[in-house]
Amino acid sequence: MDRREFTASLVAGGCAGMCVDLTLFPLDTIKTRLQSQQGFYKAGGFRGIYAGVPSAAIGSFPNAAAFFVTYESTKSLFTGYSATNLAPITHMLAASLGEIVACLIRVPTEVVKQRTQASPSLNTYRVLLNTLQEEGFRGLYRGYGSTVLREIPFSLVQFPLWEYLKAVWWRRQGGRLDSWQAAVCGALAGGVAAFVTTPLDVAKTWIMLAKAGTSTASGNIPTVLYEVWKSRGIPGLFAGSIPRVTFISMGGFIFLGAYEKVRRTLL
Repeated sequence: MDRREFTASLVAGGCAGMCVDLTLFPLDTIKTRLQSQQGFYKAGGFRGIYAGVPSAAIGSFPNAAAFFVTYESTKSLFTGYSATNLAPITHMLAASLGEIVACLIRVPTEVVKQRTQASPSLNTYRVLLNTLQEEGFRGLYRGYGSTVLREIPFSLVQFPLWEYLKAVWWRRQGGRLDSWQAAVCGALAGGVAAFVTTPLDVAKTWIMLAKAGTSTASGNIPTVLYEVWKSRGIPGLFAGSIPRVTFISMGGFIFLGAYEKVRRTLL
């Protein structure tokens, strides 16, 4: 990847991330409250649906930029394999590495954002201070492992499926796809990935919102999933799946469509 491609991926990824996170933030708040242990209405219901938006605004650009720079860089390293049957594996590897890097930025902002969403009486700054005072800097990375273990399976489904759908459409059309066509592929891929990984998202939410020192806060995903299933059954494992699928389908359309459009404009 040359300098121009690096800059294009950086700017396009950052712009796409901000477009999605800020546009669809209310849906994300509703999903978080549906998944909260205290229940939807005790977590705030439909009140203050923009609680936590400063955290999302600060983290969205560098988070998405870090992902796409890593994603495109990894793809470029395996350029010789991208046109063969190994292409899906290349996309999976690139997406997985991208998520690991992006989560270094995403998790602290996600912790503060979700705690603010579930406690709308507190503002973002107060939640940040409380987290640092009670748990120290490590508290900002509570749930890092569960977030990575949610994002990697998600990306293993979304990005190879996105690339595959674009390739199929390209062949049938016989030419390069427009940005809106890439966006449609992104919406379909994102919706499928969002639904199948909802239980992991529920576990991540429980871990991030749990009180410090509890067994849930320890971050053992199988234990948390069992706890959710035992107390709420299968519906509990898929709590918030409708707003999550809606959010990520719409987000996939905006995110991947905006990414393609901005990147092509810069190259």
